[in-house]
Amino acid sequence: MSNFIPQDAKIFVAGHRGLAGGAITRRLQAQGYQNLLLRTRQQVDLLDREAVRAFFAAEKPEYVFLAAAKVGGILANRDFPAEFIAQNLRIQSNVIEAARDFGVKRLLFLGSSCIYPKLAPQPITEEQLLAGPLEFTNRSYAVAKIAGIEMCWAFNRQYGTSFLAAMPTNLYGPGDSYDLHNSHVLPALIRKVDQARRDGASKLVVWGTGTPLREFLYSEDMADACIYLLNLPEEEFRKLTAEAERAPLVNVGSGTDLSIGELARTVCNVLDFSGTLEFDTSKPDGTPRKLMDSSRLFSFGWRPRVSLEEGIRLAYEDFRTRREAGAI
Repeated sequence: MSNFIPQDAKIFVAGHRGLAGGAITRRLQAQGYQNLLLRTRQQVDLLDREAVRAFFAAEKPEYVFLAAAKVGGILANRDFPAEFIAQNLRIQSNVIEAARDFGVKRLLFLGSSCIYPKLAPQPITEEQLLAGPLEFTNRSYAVAKIAGIEMCWAFNRQYGTSFLAAMPTNLYGPGDSYDLHNSHVLPALIRKVDQARRDGASKLVVWGTGTPLREFLYSEDMADACIYLLNLPEEEFRKLTAEAERAPLVNVGSGTDLSIGELARTVCNVLDFSGTLEFDTSKPDGTPRKLMDSSRLFSFGWRPRVSLEEGIRLAYEDFRTRREAGAI
């Protein structure tokens, strides 16, 4: 497929220091896009509407990847719901509104699989949006992301913009957070298993029952998918963004899942830890299963390339490099 976005186009990656935004930035650079607009929070605070508008007015980005967000694991979502909803609403509202006002040609808004109902039929299709109650522990974050999807949808209908929302499944990879209180399950397991192996421990404690089923996608694969989507030919892209009765929404996943217990054993195998697993059932499990139906994305010809085992190995190399450098 030839690229829709010219190589010299001005591309703003909001959140380029995060897991998703960092992966998108690396993939764009690897594909020859060098005219990237990258700003730290100190340079452009996305929570500040006037700062965002001044940046768009001055730089006039043509394409936007909106990957900036306040994110965290189950405990962080449970303990700080006000911050999760307030900050994410402000970030995405400021950027999406500025993108419309300053003539951005295409925008891709990144969300999360937690937007879907807690007990949604599996695998979860895009049509399940707003079809049932959300998982309570991350409801504030999910509602904010749902509002971002609705904002893209509303702007497309009213103003004819080309704003698309992509919902990645659970991501992991280079640049991830390994904080045991705020990180997601896979990076937390990598850190725990690494520590247990270095301590010579005989067992590893895993939060929850180990029975929930989860889907995982390596961050570089996610980035490839997002760039692929924003590069779709106009006719195919408009099918995703111009239909008034269907949300401009695409699931981005691997198409397979496994239990948290199986995931823990896989991490142990990759990191060569032979201890036993012990499950702390006092910790929350979250949603029983989250497997997304990514057939809409797959129908355009994209498929993930990195297996779970290979992705864990690559993520662990990144973790170990950062740990040895004192960054973790």
